[in-house]
Amino acid sequence: MSGNAPKIETTRLENAKVAIISARWHQEICDSLISGAKRALEESGVKEISIDYVAGSFELPLAAQYALKSGADAAVVLGVVLRGETPHFDYVCQGVTDGIMRVSLDLDKPIGFGVLTVDTVEQAIARSGVAGSKEDKGYDSAIAALDLLRVKREFFGRFAK
Repeated sequence: MSGNAPKIETTRLENAKVAIISARWHQEICDSLISGAKRALEESGVKEISIDYVAGSFELPLAAQYALKSGADAAVVLGVVLRGETPHFDYVCQGVTDGIMRVSLDLDKPIGFGVLTVDTVEQAIARSGVAGSKEDKGYDSAIAALDLLRVKREFFGRFAK
């Protein structure tokens, strides 16, 4: 349910390397999402943050794969897919969602999913973290990636003994 995100406290992850990857479509909204993601990472002590751009949301899974294979511990993908008059919306949303999940599972690395799939620009703005918006999905997706990275490190530390 929108607007009811749980409060997740993350541990300090100063040594984490995180890639923020954003689509270029709806750049002003994506810039707000990037600001939120960057703020979350900085609050968690992450010092090594890269920000990269791809043409659209459909390109996010492969870009995340490149970043994670290049040494990033986690990625945060950001974009906006706006419903239009054709089935394009459905194909892009499904492709991005499936692609991101596949990359995350195949590479065993967390990816925070901050792709807004909305009917209107107003819905995207309300979730983008701009002043007065009800949600900050850029921030939330970065926190989700960091929390999963924490969980991964705890499991590997606990069971690797």
